[in-house]
Amino acid sequence: MTGTLAIDLGSTTTVVAWQEPGAPARLLALPPYSLDAPCVVPSLLWLADPDQERPLLGRQVLEAGLADADGPGLCHDFKRWIGASPSPSGALLTPEQAGGLLLHQLWQALPSDLAPDRLVLTAPIETYRGYRRWLQAVTRDWSVPELALVDEPTAAAIGAGLPPGSRVLVVDFGGGTLDLSLVALEGGEGRAAPIAQLLRFAGRNLERSGQVLRCARVIGKAGVALGGRDLDRWIADELCPDGAQVPSLLRAAEGLKCQLSDQEEALQLWSPPGQPARLLRWDRRGLERVLVERGLLMQLDGLLDTVLACARGEGLDSLAIDAVLPVGGGSRLPLLNRWLAERLPGVPQRGEWPVEAVALGALALTPGVQLKDVLSRGVALRCWDRRRHGHHWHPLFVAGQGWPTDQPLELVLAASCDGQRSLELVLGEPLPEQRAEVVFEAGVPVVLRGSSAGLRVEPWGAPAEPLPLALPGRKGEDCLRLRFAIDAEGQLRLQGEDLRAGVPLTPRCLGPVR
Repeated sequence: MTGTLAIDLGSTTTVVAWQEPGAPARLLALPPYSLDAPCVVPSLLWLADPDQERPLLGRQVLEAGLADADGPGLCHDFKRWIGASPSPSGALLTPEQAGGLLLHQLWQALPSDLAPDRLVLTAPIETYRGYRRWLQAVTRDWSVPELALVDEPTAAAIGAGLPPGSRVLVVDFGGGTLDLSLVALEGGEGRAAPIAQLLRFAGRNLERSGQVLRCARVIGKAGVALGGRDLDRWIADELCPDGAQVPSLLRAAEGLKCQLSDQEEALQLWSPPGQPARLLRWDRRGLERVLVERGLLMQLDGLLDTVLACARGEGLDSLAIDAVLPVGGGSRLPLLNRWLAERLPGVPQRGEWPVEAVALGALALTPGVQLKDVLSRGVALRCWDRRRHGHHWHPLFVAGQGWPTDQPLELVLAASCDGQRSLELVLGEPLPEQRAEVVFEAGVPVVLRGSSAGLRVEPWGAPAEPLPLALPGRKGEDCLRLRFAIDAEGQLRLQGEDLRAGVPLTPRCLGPVR
């Protein structure tokens, strides 16, 4: 069974999602590593020694009572250090080794009837380049023809159904950290929508394909080392202030917290070591009192103020935020949702899939049909810039992008002068422009080549027929809405409508792209 596999390695949980062509996406159960509800894998490893080939992983660590054990054998919270420098020491494995071992074990645990022909992985923005290199090294020997990578905020926002071009406040409340990021998604207003970056296609390494890194732009970010595990310790200390916070008590506290995210009262059975079992009973009001007293809202206020200060530095205020996206297990707390509604009134919250959003968005950012090939050059449209009183080239599809396209690219064109009866359609092919850079390695000069930031475009040889206007245009008035797509034969197709007359344009085939 062929399809696309997405893996979202998280600090607390790892989500594995699967989608067959034409079918809805679903989370994969990977026994004995995954939990039942939600179907995720705890990002935990336990090794007795560094040479152990099959460590305890995910659910196995929880069931063995080792999730809160002391010592170097427990690997947790390693995701945040991958690709970063310096990384913590003292564990049996480095963060890169721990993450690679977890991904390898999950790959080996895939159901035997699945044959992924595309793998999509996610990466944090702040360590994207280093993280990308690590992922490529980990998956080098995996038998999958196509490998793609997407940044996590973009995947989360697309997975939550937000359109390209949105400004999104991502509130990531995981097991070990609380992060607020205001990001601007690519696309919108006639610009190309975000796509996953293809790193491998049909066995070919596309590292030097010229495809530009296309991540969400971070407007402001703030975080603190406070997560769901810290909340569990607060709860345990409230329930048993004189008792040691043993792993069994912390697991019972976590169970209460999860229940109180969905209901007003909760019960958990706790078996203290060497003592009779105790029934722990708590209500949501008590939980929220503890969270407020311990300073959770104070921390949130400080983080949000920091992010909004960064936004004001770019001329934006809270009204410029299109949506709030809570992700991570802690985002299910009703107290957090109420705080967001009070601090950002009128800004919609999109928290329907707090755990799965990143993995589902990663699937959505790859074409839903089998790729035929990737563009080596791309195609651009010449447009008139009213501010600069000159033409410029607007990219439609970029080098390294797969085709056929899953969604058309939409543009709105305006008249450039009064009385205009048609709009010209000049297409071109961006040309790679190389520049040489000399660096010294161990005293020896080495010439490196990289893509220049400039864009040179060669117009297509045969100009396209102008697009007629049903009514004479007025300068600056929107006239045509156009939709560009690449079909299964590699042909650039055009559809659209005349906005003022309300009539469709005759569909056109504009020619092949490469």
